[in-house]
Amino acid sequence: MSDPSSSLTVHVDGDERTVETGTKAWELFRDDPDVIAARVGGVLRDLSYDLVAADAVEPVRIDSPDGHDILRHSTAHVMAQAVQDLFPQARLGIGPPITDGFYYDFDVETPFVPEDLDKIETRMRKIIKEGQRFSRRVTTDAQAIDELADEPYKIELIGLKGGAGAEDTDGAAVEVGGGQLTIYDNVRRDGEVAWSDLCRGPHLPTTKRIPAFKLMRSAAAYWRGDEKNRQLQRIYGTAWESKEALADHLHRLEEAERRDHRKLGRDLDLFSFPDEIGSGLPVFHPKGGVLKRVMEDYVRQRHIEEGFEYVGTPHIAKEGLYYTSGHLPYYGEGMFPALDVDGMDYRLKAMNCPMHNLIYRSRQRSYRELPLRLFEFGHVYRHEKSGVIHGLTRVRGFAQDDSHSYVTKEQAPGEIQHLLDFILGLLRDFGLDDYYLELSTRDDAKPDKFIGSDEEWAEATAVLERVATDSGLELVPDPGGAAYYGPKISVQARDAIGRTWQMSTIQYDFNQPSPDRFALEYSAADGSRQQPVMIHSAKFGSIERFIGVLVEHYAGAFPPWLAPVQVVGIPIAERHADYLYDVARRLRERGVRVEVDESDDRMQKKIRNAQLQKVPFMVIAGDQDVEAGAVSFRYRDGHQDNGVSVDDAVERVVAAVESRAQV
Repeated sequence: MSDPSSSLTVHVDGDERTVETGTKAWELFRDDPDVIAARVGGVLRDLSYDLVAADAVEPVRIDSPDGHDILRHSTAHVMAQAVQDLFPQARLGIGPPITDGFYYDFDVETPFVPEDLDKIETRMRKIIKEGQRFSRRVTTDAQAIDELADEPYKIELIGLKGGAGAEDTDGAAVEVGGGQLTIYDNVRRDGEVAWSDLCRGPHLPTTKRIPAFKLMRSAAAYWRGDEKNRQLQRIYGTAWESKEALADHLHRLEEAERRDHRKLGRDLDLFSFPDEIGSGLPVFHPKGGVLKRVMEDYVRQRHIEEGFEYVGTPHIAKEGLYYTSGHLPYYGEGMFPALDVDGMDYRLKAMNCPMHNLIYRSRQRSYRELPLRLFEFGHVYRHEKSGVIHGLTRVRGFAQDDSHSYVTKEQAPGEIQHLLDFILGLLRDFGLDDYYLELSTRDDAKPDKFIGSDEEWAEATAVLERVATDSGLELVPDPGGAAYYGPKISVQARDAIGRTWQMSTIQYDFNQPSPDRFALEYSAADGSRQQPVMIHSAKFGSIERFIGVLVEHYAGAFPPWLAPVQVVGIPIAERHADYLYDVARRLRERGVRVEVDESDDRMQKKIRNAQLQKVPFMVIAGDQDVEAGAVSFRYRDGHQDNGVSVDDAVERVVAAVESRAQV
């Protein structure tokens, strides 16, 4: 009989198991080569972790989200080791995992060039082949400072540990739970320490567990993201659980590059970003203007159909308005500096809700008016940092299809459901039908970033969560992602190549209507004065951003109802142009956007030009077509029907446009 004192009981994936004292986590999963770490009591641990009684242990597989993070963070360590092997004077910044990859920052005298990345990759492969072991050890601040005397940025992180700036360090120095300072050594098979880094882990067991990686590029980056700090060199890389997964990822990147809305916007003559205007301030060209107008007309009409009333508000307002709303105290860094107007401070508006509140408050309201739904295309301005501006998807000036519903508490769940149904229908019309919901809640550890009582937050969150759950869609938590005035649901849509974009939002606001803010009221059925609930909703969000997403989703080949030019007429010879102008007239009478290509190019070149411009339909005419009152009807994919009557051709186009077909 075994000695009970030499054994202990743990729970593995919910099953109780008795193991010998001193058993390590890896021994529980020795038969599963995909397990690279363990979650113990909710905390990620290395497989070398010593089990204790009553531990609840779950495997972390390399192809899971946590597994990807551990793989990529471990690969970042290998990259940093390779860099310091090749460039001994390089000083270390931080190296966290990020979406689909990792990076590491280095202080070097000369920026990295592509040839350097090739050398670093070669050195990394050698380190991986050596099978160096990731070994964790606990240290003290004083010991770490002494050991890392040549690493000024690491010493700075030690000083930040647990302090006000600790969130900027990627938690790199602190072990979750114990608050201990930890270092990871890369240990060779003979026991020699090859390299060390200040890190909380966990990591892979050995470097040999890195199946596939690639260094992608280098770029400049300010230390801790602050432009007042020294500029470092950042190397980006990616790592995956297999060579096949890496190849799939690289293919997705190639496809994303082909779909880049900035390039397509230029090639299709949709929009541009003139330096003379300023960063993050796009202009729409005629074709882009058509696309923008069609989308605006669509969503304006849809709002009216859903019971909203269209309003309009100015671009600037007195600064005090944004103190009343709470935006300046809680969102001031996102607003442009004050403008002096007649000796008073004004602000460019960054949101429409304060002005909608003033419209609501312009006269007494009755419960019979609720829900009261206000909507506008309000142009707003956000003081985004230059480093985050990206084409149309992150701009400084944009039009927002902003709506606000004023409801009783009892009406709030029904209104949120109404808005969610509206949003999902809109996304489907634009060909986005793969989505899930994200519920953004308050961060209780940072109460100073949110306003309102615990009870109000709990009630608002419960209402949103119930509606989201009842929708049957996947619901993902987003702790700490709420606005300062209340929780929100956001719709996360996947595009044609599987990327996720945050699209529409619904926010529950019990703060702005309160007596301390705008003091909004309505007369209840019993004659009492009651405070309404305010529900914010943006369907497109930013129409500029939505256009950027659609350009990439469709790779510029918009469905017929959205295409800036829906039909191009292509005469085989000059003498056929008048005939096609008559066909174009008939199409325009039915609301179709059509052009006739009268250039000197040969017919095949004209067809090629129309294909490059992603035009959905072409109508081609020669002598036989003119004689028969017909056209050759050509689709964007190259399929062509000859001898199609003009009446039939017109009806084909009109039917495709009116149906909002996605082809």
